[in-house]
Amino acid sequence: MADPRTYRPARQDIPADPGVYRFRDEHGRVIYVGKAKNLRNRLSSYFAPPSALSPKTRAMVTTAAGVEWTVVGSELESLQLEYTWIKEFAPRFNIAYRDDKSYPYLAVTMSETVPRAQVVRGEKKKGNRYFGPYSQAWAIRETLDALLRVFPVRTCSKGVYRRAEQSGRPCLLGYIDKCSAPCVGRISAEDHYALAEDLCRFMAGQATPFIKELQRQMQEAAEAMDFETAAARRDDIAALEKAFERNAVVLSDSTDADFFALAEDELEAAVQVFHVRGGRIRGQRGWVTEKVEEADGGRLLEQLLEQVYGGTATEASESAEAAADPAGSKHRSSAELAYREDAIPRSVLLSEPADNADRLEEWLSGLRGSRVSIAVPQRGEKAHLMETVRENARQALKLHKSRRAGDLTTRSASLQELQEALDLPVPLMRIECYDISHVQGTNVVASMVVFEDGLPRKAEYRKFSVTGQAARDDTASMYDVISRRFRRHLEERAAREAAGPRTGEVGADPKERARFAYPPSLVVVDGGPPQVAAAARALADLGIDDVHVIGLAKRLEEVWVPGDEFPVILPRASQGLYLLQRIRDEAHRFAITFHRQKRSSAMTVSVLDGLPGVGPAKQKALLKHFGSVKKLKGARVEEIEEVPGFGRTLAEKVAAALQAADDSAGPVVNTATGEVLP
Repeated sequence: MADPRTYRPARQDIPADPGVYRFRDEHGRVIYVGKAKNLRNRLSSYFAPPSALSPKTRAMVTTAAGVEWTVVGSELESLQLEYTWIKEFAPRFNIAYRDDKSYPYLAVTMSETVPRAQVVRGEKKKGNRYFGPYSQAWAIRETLDALLRVFPVRTCSKGVYRRAEQSGRPCLLGYIDKCSAPCVGRISAEDHYALAEDLCRFMAGQATPFIKELQRQMQEAAEAMDFETAAARRDDIAALEKAFERNAVVLSDSTDADFFALAEDELEAAVQVFHVRGGRIRGQRGWVTEKVEEADGGRLLEQLLEQVYGGTATEASESAEAAADPAGSKHRSSAELAYREDAIPRSVLLSEPADNADRLEEWLSGLRGSRVSIAVPQRGEKAHLMETVRENARQALKLHKSRRAGDLTTRSASLQELQEALDLPVPLMRIECYDISHVQGTNVVASMVVFEDGLPRKAEYRKFSVTGQAARDDTASMYDVISRRFRRHLEERAAREAAGPRTGEVGADPKERARFAYPPSLVVVDGGPPQVAAAARALADLGIDDVHVIGLAKRLEEVWVPGDEFPVILPRASQGLYLLQRIRDEAHRFAITFHRQKRSSAMTVSVLDGLPGVGPAKQKALLKHFGSVKKLKGARVEEIEEVPGFGRTLAEKVAAALQAADDSAGPVVNTATGEVLP
């Protein structure tokens, strides 16, 4: 625990201008980012007597080992820079909103030549159109099923689509007219793309033109006594109206707004948002966050709006370019862009005032390209809807706490149990696990996975390739990997100590490379006493004595400690053992995945790849001239010289390299029988 007085800057050295500041811990990690109208006043408040600080602020300043700041020209610039740094560094003491669940979206893959409509969750892909989120997957599936009557866009997977192309027969949806069957040429790819664009326009709120067109067709068919067609159009109209009316009409047709409501307690907060477009609720979404910093509702809402809308700047510029390119085959109309649920609406309504609302309005207006207003509805229909959103937030917080209570309790208990069983003096805040993977000593790789507070940190996973003498056996590989990882840690620590405390003014755009030099509380290796001894020896050789090492043997799930003759046996029902198994299995999975990738790459390597002065074009020329690598190896220099592009010098180099490769290859062995092949 650091003493804030050791890194406190002199008050006169801190500028009294607007700016953004960062606190760093002893390992150089950014642990908190904040902004201030007056940097001198704000930073001085952190160095008040500890008894005058709130518990969370006191924990932050005692964890930190330095503070640095950047002066900006205005409060708006400080808001933008604060968002950029929070997104870049993910500080542990800043509020971080997380989706309280993975919501389903209707996605139309406009990035493909033949777009597909599907229900998806998770990460969005560039170029596709997304509508939602929806609270229930069945709701969007019912909507899509109804829309396929009028917009028969393909919904099949790539495999089904390819099989239909090869067989010349469409799938069942093609036979029942819920797919236009571009796979068999019933409709051209261009017409199908236009059909997908119509579906996107309908989902974006432009339903009236399609319904009016169907009504016109129904009337014309009825007048022409074509009652079968008229009945089909009538059913199409009913399907569109059912899909369109699934979203409740809550406000006037001209209302485009996002309604944010907050519910909080002393430890956590939940936020719900209703996306209203054209007066209808187009989607609902929720977030939860731990209140790791002292913040009231206004501060929470300010940071939420930064995180929700901060990522739309790039998308907005791309959308503007697309709308400005009418010649493009994948042009999106301005009406479509205006109705995107993830875009910034004209009005943002909050359940309570947000901090720095004026600056947020200015920032959001710049991202949208037109005026954006932020307000708290006081009466009327908007206030009534806001109360509904607030009730959703209350229920979401209640449900989240009931779900999380067991999970958080279990994680804390498993870490505490593991610490006590291993008799470790420090809490297990960070655990790293290492695993070696190979096939009979070939393509040796290693993995490092990281768990913090009992949860995986996949962004900090690392892969290692092991070559040379280090690849001769598992213990040598483990020694090599642990040495490489912690040698990097020592280098980083020496650099930080040489640089001194990181306190003072910094640039606004630091270029910091991703590092994995932060030391863990515990190192877990996959294996028994030999692997544990190798890891412990690597740490001892580097002079590291504050990192603890254990091994988890697969056969009996025994926990081995360096220097102990007998293992630590954890009960089979132990939560600590279960956590170790999860970490070990994750390291094994990560290592196996990397090994397979490397092995697949090695299988495509040719002897021609290592020839000096021979690139892809000359490799093709050699194979075309000789027909096979075997004939090339038996060729004389004069014969190689006959290949187009090869002179005498290059031909001699190629012949010498092929001869050297043959001499070093040794005998060929059948790995199944052990027989030496001729």
